[in-house]
Order: sequence, then structure tokens, then C-alpha cells
Amino acid sequence: MITGGAGFIGSHLVEYWVKHYPQDRVVVLDKLTYAGNPTNLATCQGIGNWTLVQGDICDAELVRSLFDKHQLDGVLHLAAESHVDRSIANPMEFVQTNVVGTVTLLNASLEAWGEKADSNRYRFYHVSTDEVYGSLGPEGLFHESTPYDPRSPYSASKAASDHFVRAYHHTYGLPVVLSNCSNNYGPRQYPEKLIPVVVRALAEGRPIPVYGAGLNVRDWLYVGDHVRAMEVIFHSGRSGETYNVGGNNEQNNLDLVRTLCRVYDALHGRPAGSGEAQISFVTDRKGHDLRYAIDATRIREELGWTPLMYFEQGLEETVRFYSQEPS
Repeated sequence: MITGGAGFIGSHLVEYWVKHYPQDRVVVLDKLTYAGNPTNLATCQGIGNWTLVQGDICDAELVRSLFDKHQLDGVLHLAAESHVDRSIANPMEFVQTNVVGTVTLLNASLEAWGEKADSNRYRFYHVSTDEVYGSLGPEGLFHESTPYDPRSPYSASKAASDHFVRAYHHTYGLPVVLSNCSNNYGPRQYPEKLIPVVVRALAEGRPIPVYGAGLNVRDWLYVGDHVRAMEVIFHSGRSGETYNVGGNNEQNNLDLVRTLCRVYDALHGRPAGSGEAQISFVTDRKGHDLRYAIDATRIREELGWTPLMYFEQGLEETVRFYSQEPS
């Protein structure tokens, strides 16, 4: 079962999985809220080894019934409320989905597989975020052993869910793996996120909003590279372990926006500098973390994964996608 499979990252994972593992039967569970859309799975139409179920991961009866009906032996759990600004406005929604929903899935897995389940047969994979580690200064990287220091309601809810997953492994022997990834980008991301916001503003001739001075730094990971990482972690990661997944690509927000402007102008035959003229600095987000950066040594050395997408190539593909999408 892939939860959140009609969302941005989830739909790319479903698309990859059903095409590369035709022997697997895949249940896609998604609430189909504002960020989940069945059209994200259009490329999977005509492939017969998956089914979409509209439902809430907090619905314990539904989740149990899916385990029973489909005899699930693996869960890739991506369903989550994920936008920091929304978490500031409505923290309880994030507690409900990200914490209660995760525990509901853990309980169903434990009930179906039993205590001390065979890790060669069963696996619960929890996909999380680097934001649980807090904020870095100008130097340093997040390691798997970095202490948690969440700074927003979103990251606090993800940190809590991470702890529950580890607790079920240590308490009940549930076979789990976890990953904490950096900022994803690519086609099909909901337009509240930075890159689609910028492209839509460029297309519509509106000001491009940049928080504060634009100096907040993120490590950008192409969604296709993340999908390959999830594949190898699910199949080969050590039970009970966490793997950090990063793109080796730190950018401050202002530099990222300027690059997007150059790519957009070149693709659309606009004079150089046209996009940058639309940049507008706005009041910074509350509690805005300064810098995130991932050390992905463990997944590289243990599992042989490394990001492959060149940043500007990934941005060009992304800009092309959003340029063709209706607003």
C-alpha cells in the first residue's frame, strides 16, 4: 500500500512502482484533499496491477479492511499534511493526519503482521522530512544521528510520527525503515510550493513573492531521484534504520528564484532579466528556519544510491510542466 499516492511525490512513486514491479499488487490510499488529485495518476491508466482507494489514514476500520482484503505485506507511507504555512494557521489538522494517521497505520500493520514480524516478509516504510532536525547555521549537515529540534507545527508533527514509528519497532518488533528527505521539486507539485509559485507568477506577470531577504537555504532533490531512493530503502534498507536523502544541491531562495527566472525567460524567448524584474520581497514566514542541508553518506555507502538529475535540467523540465498547466 502506498499512502498519499495521488499527491506530488506519491504519484511519481506509484507511477514508477506499477511500471517496474508488475508482479506487485499496489493499493493507493489517498484522501484526495486539495493536494491529492487522481489526474496525477493518469500515466498509470491501463496498467492493471493497482487500485485507488479514496479514504483517510485516520479511519482505522477502513485501514484494517484494506490489510484484510489485500493481504498487504508492505506499506510505503507518504500521506501527510506538508505545507509549513498551513501548519502555522491550523496545527491540529497536522496533528490529526501526521500523528494520529501514522499511528493508525502502525496499529493496523501490527494487527495484521503480529509482533516480531519477519522483516524479510513485511516492511513499514515511513517517509519523513529533514525539517525535523531544526535549523542549521552557515556550516554543517544533518546526519541520521542529528538530534531532533522541530521549529514549526508541521515539522513537530512529522517528528512525533517518526518517534512513533521507531517506538513500534523497538516495542513490538515491527519491521520498519524511515527516511528524512530534503526539499523535493519536479512536475505535479501543488502550486502552493515555492517553485510552482514562481513559475505561475512569471507566466501571469505578477510579482514573485520572496520571503525576507531570500537567504534561507534548502537542499533541492529532484522527485525522480527521491523515488529511486525510496525503492532501494524499501527493498534493501536495514530494519529499524533511518536514511537521509538529499540532492547535494544547496541553494538560497533568492538564487533559486533567479535561476528559475533565467530558465523561464530562455524557454519563452523573453529578454534577459525580464523575470528578475518581477521579484518582490515580502514579510518573512514566522519561525523561518535558516538552512537545511543533508549528509546522504549512509544511503550512498550502504545502498548505492546517489542523485542523478542535474539541477538546471530538472528545473527546465519542471518549468516546462508548469508552463503547460492551466492556472
